[in-house]
Amino acid sequence: MRLTSKLKLEQTKNKLRQAELKVSSDSIDFNAASANYKTAQDQYERTKELYQQGLKSLTELENRNLAVQKTKSDMISAENKWLTSKNEAINAQVEFFSIQAQYEYEISKTESDKNTALSNKFDASAQVTKLENQYQNYLIRNNLYYITAPQSGYITKAIQSGLGEVIKEGTPIVTIMPSHYDLAVEMFVDPIDLPLIQKGQEVRIQFDGWPSIVFSGWPNASYGTFGGKVYAIDNFISDNGKYRVLVTPDPKDHLWPEALRVGAGTANMLLLKDVPIWYEMWRKINGFPPDYYKKQNALTKSEKKQE
Repeated sequence: MRLTSKLKLEQTKNKLRQAELKVSSDSIDFNAASANYKTAQDQYERTKELYQQGLKSLTELENRNLAVQKTKSDMISAENKWLTSKNEAINAQVEFFSIQAQYEYEISKTESDKNTALSNKFDASAQVTKLENQYQNYLIRNNLYYITAPQSGYITKAIQSGLGEVIKEGTPIVTIMPSHYDLAVEMFVDPIDLPLIQKGQEVRIQFDGWPSIVFSGWPNASYGTFGGKVYAIDNFISDNGKYRVLVTPDPKDHLWPEALRVGAGTANMLLLKDVPIWYEMWRKINGFPPDYYKKQNALTKSEKKQE
């Protein structure tokens, strides 16, 4: 609209300038016609005097009279054209100011509509934010009707029972058995033996229900004991006066049976060193822990050469 108003005003200025030039041209024509009329009148008066003196004929006097009437008519026509041109110039000037005012009004109205639209946009954004906040409040309040577990599983025991019972925050409700879990053996070690336990140490495990004596032709149950590795060691003693050690499957050994379930019993064995009888008796009397095999990293050939 600003560009259109600029072009329209430029066009109207050109039109106004043309009208002003036409006024000047018609004014010059009117002045020329007035001069011709005055000249024709003077010639008529002289011819009339000469006619009265008998020096000019009546025909010449009549011709001069016709010339006076013709120049007067031309003068009136030129004046009429001049006044018309002045009116056209005034109309062009009025049109210029009218177009200027019209476009200023339309541009102001458009800017007002634009600002109104922006205001409505901000109001809509504020309303959307308010509705989102309200939705989140409703969602949180709706979620309070349900108590969800931290992971998928099966309910093994209901601690709280009854209808309409009030439960405080932090109160145990049920015990859950995870549906997806990694098997590990929970092994308890006496405090005297704990210093000899290390992460990654190999353990042999005998599961309850899996025979330690090999039966020929019994698939997946002819391994006797299964391999495991120490995964984690508790830093604090348990209620039974022993330290808990977690043992996970050894990836280099046979896979643990698929039928194992959480809570099954095990018998775990750690390999001891070969020692003399007198040492074993002395250890028992003095209350020293047994010596377990410890994994030692063999030196590479390059390290041996450097030594």
